[in-house]
Amino acid sequence: MAVKGKKSTKNPPIMSHEFVIQNHADLVSCVAMVFVLGLMFQVSTPLASVFIVLQHNVSLPVEVQPGNFMDMTFYTPGIRDLPTVFFYFLIAIVVHAIIQEYVLDKINRKLHLSKAKHNKFDESGQLFTFYLVSMMAAGDLIFREQLFNISMLWEGYPHNGMTFAFKFFFIAQIAYWLHVFPELYFQKVKKEDMAPKIQYACLYLAFIVPAYYMRFSRVCIVLLFVHYAVEALYHMSRLLAYGDISVAKKLFKISDALFVVARLGSVILAVLTFWFGLAKADEQVLNLETGNFNTSLVRLNCLVGVCLLQAFLMYYFIMAQMRRSREAYSAAEELKASATKRKNFLQEKAKQRQAKRDQASLPEVDQDTNLRQRAN
Repeated sequence: MAVKGKKSTKNPPIMSHEFVIQNHADLVSCVAMVFVLGLMFQVSTPLASVFIVLQHNVSLPVEVQPGNFMDMTFYTPGIRDLPTVFFYFLIAIVVHAIIQEYVLDKINRKLHLSKAKHNKFDESGQLFTFYLVSMMAAGDLIFREQLFNISMLWEGYPHNGMTFAFKFFFIAQIAYWLHVFPELYFQKVKKEDMAPKIQYACLYLAFIVPAYYMRFSRVCIVLLFVHYAVEALYHMSRLLAYGDISVAKKLFKISDALFVVARLGSVILAVLTFWFGLAKADEQVLNLETGNFNTSLVRLNCLVGVCLLQAFLMYYFIMAQMRRSREAYSAAEELKASATKRKNFLQEKAKQRQAKRDQASLPEVDQDTNLRQRAN
C-alpha cells in the first residue's frame, strides 16, 4: 500500500527510507497481524491477548431488577493498557493509509489541487473522518451513560467501572494521537510544518491521558464531544471550500460562532465539575489503590489546565481571524488598485481615440498644421 505522491518506476532498495515510506502500511499491518495470529495458538494466546484484548477487567454485581443482581464485566485504567495502546496505534497507522489511498487520493485527482492545497485537503480529510467517528462514538456513550445529566459527571467518583465501549474509546483516542508522530515521517512532512502538528497532538495527549488515568473520564468525554463537533464542522467546511462549493462560506461562519460557544461551554462544565461537584464528595484524600484523585490541589490544577487550554485555543482563533481580516483587506486593496489602474488606462486610451477622431474631422490643411506643430 503506497502513500500519496507519484509512484516511482524504480523499486527503492529494501528497508531504505523510501522503501519504508512507500510500504509503511504493509509493514505495519504485518506487525499487527503477528499479534492477531498469536491468538490462534495456545502457547502465544496469553501474550497476544495482552496487546489486543482490553486489560484490567473486574466483575461487579449490577441490579438488573429489584432484588436481582447479575455480575457484569467492567474495566479500570492501568499499566497493562500500554501494550493495548501500542496495538491500536499500529491499527491507526493502517487505517490512516487506507483512507489516504482509497478515498482522499481519488478525490484529489478529480479536484486537481495545487500541492499546498493538496496537503491541507489531506489533513482536513483525515481529521474530519476521525472527529466525525469520535463525535458519534462519544455521543453514543454519553447517551448510554446518561451523562447529559450534569450531576453524573461527578457523582460516584472515582469512576472505576468503565464499560467495554467506554474504555475502548479512550484507548483509541490515545492510540490515534500517538500515531500522528510517525505519520510526520511517513507523509514526508516538512520541518516547518511539523511544529503545529506536534503541538496539537501533544495537547490532546496531555489532557486525555491524565483524565483517563485519574478517573475523570466522564467530564473528559463530554468535553471531547463538544470540541470534536466544532472541529468536524470546521474541517468539513474546509473540504467543501476546496471543492468550490458555495455553502462552505456559511459553514465557516457557523463553525466560528460555535467555536466561541464551545470554549465558553467547556469552561462552564469544568467549573461545575471540579469547583462545585467534586468539592462536595465525602472522601477527598489521594488514594492510588482506589483511583481517588479528588483533592483540592488536583481539582485546582485540572480546572486551571482546562481554562488555560480554552484560552490558548481562543487566542489562536482570534489571531487567525485577524490574519484573515488583514489578508482580505490586502486583497481588497490590491483589487482596488488594479481596478484604478485599469480605469486610468482605459481613460487614456479613450482620450487618444478621441484625439484621433478630432484630428480626422479637420480639413487636410489644418491636419498638416497640427502634425507640424506636434513635430516641432
